[in-house]
Amino acid sequence: MCGIVGVVAKGQVNQLLYDALLVLQHRGQDAAGIVTCEGASFHMHKGPGFVRDVFRTRNMRSLLGNMGIAHARYPTAGSAWAAAEAQPLYVNSPFGIVLAHNGNLTNAEQLKNELFRDDLRHVNTNSDSEVLLNVFAHELQMAVSGRAIDPATVFQAVAGVHRRCRGAYAVVAMIAGYGLIAFRDPYGIRPIVFGRAETEHGMEYLVASESVALDTLGFDLVRDIDPGEAILIDADGNFYSQQCAAQHSLNPCIFEYVYLARPDSQIDGISVYQTRLNMGESLAQKIERAYRHLDIDVVIPVPDSSRPAAMQLANRLGLPYREGFIKNRYIGRTFIMPGQSVRKKSVRQKLNAIAQEFKSKNVLLVDDSIVRGTTSREIVQMARESGARRVFFASAAPPVRYPNVYGIDMPTRDELIATGRSNGEIAREICADELIYQDLEALIEDVREINPRVPAFETSCFSGRYVTGDVTPAYLAGVEAQRRHAAPQAEDSGSGQLDLNLVLAQ
Repeated sequence: MCGIVGVVAKGQVNQLLYDALLVLQHRGQDAAGIVTCEGASFHMHKGPGFVRDVFRTRNMRSLLGNMGIAHARYPTAGSAWAAAEAQPLYVNSPFGIVLAHNGNLTNAEQLKNELFRDDLRHVNTNSDSEVLLNVFAHELQMAVSGRAIDPATVFQAVAGVHRRCRGAYAVVAMIAGYGLIAFRDPYGIRPIVFGRAETEHGMEYLVASESVALDTLGFDLVRDIDPGEAILIDADGNFYSQQCAAQHSLNPCIFEYVYLARPDSQIDGISVYQTRLNMGESLAQKIERAYRHLDIDVVIPVPDSSRPAAMQLANRLGLPYREGFIKNRYIGRTFIMPGQSVRKKSVRQKLNAIAQEFKSKNVLLVDDSIVRGTTSREIVQMARESGARRVFFASAAPPVRYPNVYGIDMPTRDELIATGRSNGEIAREICADELIYQDLEALIEDVREINPRVPAFETSCFSGRYVTGDVTPAYLAGVEAQRRHAAPQAEDSGSGQLDLNLVLAQ
């Protein structure tokens, strides 16, 4: 669920890229990187940690040019910072290309073999983003084939990517001295939008994972990039777009609306905030139908993303809504931290209970979802330690029972608390007196109600249905084995920052 940004402006873009990454920090806190293009030269800086820690004034001064891309990394394999895998990634042929990617390729190993055997390209890391970069570079090289690059050849290259790559991918890339390209996989799983701003010097364009980046930087949202579509903005600011996939359909990841995206974003014409209000409304309806026997005194959200749902639920049920936990905003998002031990350590540092809101009360805690159960168990225990008489737990999302292979860090079944357990067993695992889950049908309707034109959603972590049609039990077993092998190596990964100035011949 990484954050990606691309800008083509009339002046320097370094500050725009930095500010956009700050707004998208919630999408990845493992590493950050910026590449700008000045004529035929790329300027790059990337490093581990939060955006504010990676970039200093001296780094920003070296990031020159009126075009650039940026990336906030979220490690989908559970590994910590690895310098070679931080994005954007670079390849020098043809022309010089840099690329930033959000998502996950499900046929990365097959493609890696094809690149080495047939395309004569070497992939140096375990990153599927490097595979994607080399596939695009090879397809562009074949499309150009000695001719001058133009929009037609770029779109032909993207069409080649769609033919070869499987899985989820939202991409921004730059071709040195030519322009910025952004495209989305044919299923539209991961989000990507673009906007523009009219300035006194001419039109400027910004591409980002979420619309909130456009809002805060003064760009007008034009629309989401369609599944299978590519857009191209050349160095002079000329805009082109084309559908590049032979078959395409919109299946946005429903977990974006549940947890991943900021509430002030819109994805595929759907307000994330309104979706979460709807989730609270339908969850309240379920409590009215099936849990009338619960003697609830107060509704308390688990900060932050569950607040809209908790407030709407409390309003519908006519119950007091209270803030019972104070969040330390200097601790990162627990769900996206690599390694279970790090997650366990961070929960108590992240939240502190206000004892008076719990003492001698029957408390309904509302969270957006329950994935591993680590945070839920700790929060229930904190409520009990603060004097709660009984603790009920409600999840605004259905049980997460299946791995996600499209760019979210939940790839192993033994890490998912709901896999193989009944609701009663899960309640006992998290030490709750009662556990209430949202129904999947209700969640889908909560999202679709805002934009009925979205035909379907990617719901694999809830339903076990993988829209790309290529995810088999053998594939899932391989992903889990790879994750178990990678986890012990996380502590040994490299550290440090990287600066590059790449001068490229046109």
